[in-house]
Amino acid sequence: MLDDVTYMKMALSEAHKAAEIGEIPIGAVLVLDGEVIAKAHNMRETWQDATAHAETIVIREACKKLNRWRLTGATLYVTIEPCPMCAGAIVMSRISRLVYGSTDSKAGAAESLFNVVNNPALNHMTEVTAGVCSEECTQVMKDFFKKRRKDNKQNKGI
Repeated sequence: MLDDVTYMKMALSEAHKAAEIGEIPIGAVLVLDGEVIAKAHNMRETWQDATAHAETIVIREACKKLNRWRLTGATLYVTIEPCPMCAGAIVMSRISRLVYGSTDSKAGAAESLFNVVNNPALNHMTEVTAGVCSEECTQVMKDFFKKRRKDNKQNKGI
């Protein structure tokens, strides 16, 4: 079985794919019993779908591939701390473990702003490991937004 860093590097590869097509560079990989079940990156802009986050896409693909909605025993690797919507999907799909790279101080729902994935009022709690490949996960976001700001200035003739 591969380790957390190896799977997070796969998620980072997905994040880079997102950046290449102008999507917010977030990648996700879902693993069950040592097998990669699904990989994805954000597709919100491309699909014009507010719910097309890397995590929700991976969850949908995994459910379809496994022909079940319960993903008990699975680990979700994601480059950035999930937002409330994605954290809710993690709980609802019964994912056993969440591993993420960088915290999200603006929308994080695993520890930063909220703790949806381990809220005792909900029907499922998920084991969380934070900070795996944190520097790389943060850097891909910084590079993306730095380039976006530069491109925006050039497009405005500034």
